[in-house]
Amino acid sequence: CPILLLQGVEDKVVPPNQAEMMYNALLKKGIPTCLKLYEGEQHGFRKAENIQDAIDSELAFYGKVFGMDIPEAVELKVDNI
Repeated sequence: CPILLLQGVEDKVVPPNQAEMMYNALLKKGIPTCLKLYEGEQHGFRKAENIQDAIDSELAFYGKVFGMDIPEAVELKVDNI
């Protein structure tokens, strides 16, 4: 199933390298995936602009995966689609 990974760069609970390993494994399996890294964020986003971008990215991801046109969607590259 398609997977969107949203990762805080300063996350100590789930280090970014774990998200990167999952992303690379999904790429190799040909599963639609996207990894977005957020500078200055930890485990659970705190900055309003990053929270908004994560929500917008999720909507854009659904649009790409399900082939829907999402007006004014954020630019998002989904691999293996």
